[in-house]
Amino acid sequence: MTESSFIHRFEPATNAGSPPLLLLHGTGRDENDLLGLGKMISPGAALLSPRGRVLEHGMPRFFRRLAEGVFDEDDVRRRARELGDFVGEARQRYGIATPVAVGFSNGANIAAALLLLQPGVLAGAILMRAMVPLSDPPKAELGGKPVLLLSGQADPIVPASNSARLATLLSEAGARVDHRVLPAGHQLSQADVTLARDWIGNVAVEAA
Repeated sequence: MTESSFIHRFEPATNAGSPPLLLLHGTGRDENDLLGLGKMISPGAALLSPRGRVLEHGMPRFFRRLAEGVFDEDDVRRRARELGDFVGEARQRYGIATPVAVGFSNGANIAAALLLLQPGVLAGAILMRAMVPLSDPPKAELGGKPVLLLSGQADPIVPASNSARLATLLSEAGARVDHRVLPAGHQLSQADVTLARDWIGNVAVEAA
């Protein structure tokens, strides 16, 4: 793979009927963090899990931020391009279909940026605790791509107005958005797992 490659883990599918998952971790985690979640929500799916290439005080992230909730938007665009290139290379290397992103926090934000900047990279996305990644995104055409947006009612990091704006932004771009607000904070709950598992099962049935 080229210099745009990421340190990553790949686990091949044991169930050919499940779409591959692109697992995108939160701040301070790595390529191992969401493998267990991926196996819980879609047993047997191929798993592609890169490590973010930006370091913030030694903690891996997928793009730079200027402060909590304030993103370096030039870096968001650059890193989304790099991640999109990596996904394309990994698809060729491993022989997998267009993946569904499963992102948490910073990983969900880069997945949202990918949807808006490079719609062809993803088949859909599960965005857990995501925020609007770009203040002035390009006009994307998402053509009915399915998106599950899971927000926490008591999330101290993501304001409810922000996650609602992201849902509107993706819907207006043509995505089929299912936005659920859960009785949770920023961390994931069992409800996230259950909803994600049911949703990806429906996506797999639709694709079959």
